[in-house]
Amino acid sequence: MSSPIKAIIGLGNLGSQYAYTRHNIGFRIIDALAEKYAGIWQSQPKFEKSTVTIDGEAILLIKPQTYMNNSGEVIPYLKKQGIKAENILVVHDELEKPFGKVSTKQGGSARGHNGLKSIIEYIGPDFYRARIGIGRPENREDVPRYVLENFAQSQEDVEQCIQRSVALIENFIIHPE
Repeated sequence: MSSPIKAIIGLGNLGSQYAYTRHNIGFRIIDALAEKYAGIWQSQPKFEKSTVTIDGEAILLIKPQTYMNNSGEVIPYLKKQGIKAENILVVHDELEKPFGKVSTKQGGSARGHNGLKSIIEYIGPDFYRARIGIGRPENREDVPRYVLENFAQSQEDVEQCIQRSVALIENFIIHPE
């Protein structure tokens, strides 16, 4: 069975001040995928794209360049390519999982994640998600600051999380169910 995934969207914010923040883990993972599969990034008005081949499948990698809250603005381009919600995997930070825990699921709500909220507004909730655990601060009111801070963990631990996430995504594409 071929993979249902035709596009992977990594969520993050553009700008060097955000490069290593918790909210940018989606960008970092998609960059690692592009590097592993020799993808070349091309700039578009609202996103960067690269096409890679994973297990014989052409996969479009997308990094929205609209800041997190407007990530869904990439969806009209994907729709023009004939890509539906069930063909999309969104890679994002997940407060509800401890740091380094990764999983996939299809559908669900945004649970307060503005990048997911924006994508849901454009295409509905039925896309797949690669949820990358970043942990949660003790106080709810600290969440906006927390997601825009660099990881407290070592760069080595973050890199291991990125590599586990890449392996999870590869496995998901190769063995979708």
